[in-house]
Amino acid sequence: MKLKAYFLMASVLLSGVSAVGIRDAKPVEGVHPGDLAPRIELSGKGQPAIYFQNPDGRYTLVHFWAAYDAESRARNVLLWNKVNRLNATGKGKVAMYSISFDEASSVFEGTIRTDKLVGTTQLHEAEGRHSDLFRTYGLEKGFKNLLINDEGVIIASNVSPDELAQLCDRI
Repeated sequence: MKLKAYFLMASVLLSGVSAVGIRDAKPVEGVHPGDLAPRIELSGKGQPAIYFQNPDGRYTLVHFWAAYDAESRARNVLLWNKVNRLNATGKGKVAMYSISFDEASSVFEGTIRTDKLVGTTQLHEAEGRHSDLFRTYGLEKGFKNLLINDEGVIIASNVSPDELAQLCDRI
């Protein structure tokens, strides 16, 4: 009987200690919803690092794409159009960064002109698929986008333009 009592007391004590730790737990850095998004550092000179904490409450949409991937390229244009419409109507507080993994800067620049995205925040990772950024964000499995809240936590992945609009209604 004493053994059961000690076991019960130890269980209660351990659960109490673990509950204290849960309250203070912070998200870990990663690339899935619920994780802190790793900062983005592009390999080209003069390109600033991107941090995701926004004291003004803005969310960040990061879209990874390449001209050789038709789906990611088309989604880039659709997402830019949706973000611009949402922000123009006051329904969205979203900053968008698009990062291209085309190794040739001429391909990147030509695609931006063709897709009429001049003047938007289009960034170029010149090392392409060989970059640390490509590996850090797990893009070997395919291109994606991430919606990141003002505290730097990923809240959604691979959102469509319509899903983005629905999420912005809740922001």
